[in-house]
Amino acid sequence: MVAAGLHAVEASMSEETVRSSPREVILSGAFDALMRHGLPMLSYDRIAEAAGLSRQVVRYHFPDPEDLMVGLCDKLAATYTDALITNAVTLEGPSRIEMFLDFYFDMLSDVPKPRDDAVYDALMSFAAGSPKVRAALRGQYSLLGQVLSHEFRVAYPALSREAAGELSFLFVSLMYGHWKMVASLGLSETHNEVTRQGMERLIRSYVVLGKPASSVGRVWTRPD
Repeated sequence: MVAAGLHAVEASMSEETVRSSPREVILSGAFDALMRHGLPMLSYDRIAEAAGLSRQVVRYHFPDPEDLMVGLCDKLAATYTDALITNAVTLEGPSRIEMFLDFYFDMLSDVPKPRDDAVYDALMSFAAGSPKVRAALRGQYSLLGQVLSHEFRVAYPALSREAAGELSFLFVSLMYGHWKMVASLGLSETHNEVTRQGMERLIRSYVVLGKPASSVGRVWTRPD
C-alpha cells in the first residue's frame, strides 16, 4: 500500500521533478517551506513545562501564540532600554555613543549585555512566517537605529542626517551578525574586539568622507 502511494505521488510530479532524486525533491521542499513559513513557534506544552505552569494557564493569558512571541520581543527590548537609560543619564557628548557601542558589543564590565542572542535568533526565524513578530522586531531595531542616529550626530556634528542614519544601520547589522555567529554558531565572544574596532573604522570613514555612502535615501524605511 505504501509503495502504491509513492508511485501515485511520483506519477503526479512534473517530468523535471521525476528526474530529480527524492532526496533533492525533499530538500527543495524544505527550502520552500522555510522561505514561506520560517520555523514553527514553540508549543504551549513546552512553554508551560519551562514556566512551571499548566498549558491551560499559558493559553488563557496568550490565546494567540503570535501574541506570546510579540510579548517576548517586548520583554527582551525592555531589558536593553532599562540598562541603557541607567547608564546614559550620567553621560554627555561623545561618551554616550561610546557607551552604546561598548554595551552592545559587551565591553562594559559593570553592565554586561544580556545573554539572549539565541532567543533573538529564534524570533528572527519565527518572523519569516509571522507578520506580527516581524513588525515587532522591525519596530524595535528601527527605534534603536533612530536613537543611535541621534547619538552619532551629537558625537560627530559634521555628520549629515543621512550619514548618521547609515552608520546606525551598519552598526545594528554588524552587531546582530556578530552575536548570531557567537550564539548560534558557537564562535568565541572575543570576536567582539574585531567587530567593535570595525565599527570605529566605519565611523572614521564617514567622518572623513563627510557624506553618505549610498543614494538609497533614508534608511530604516520599508519599500513601498
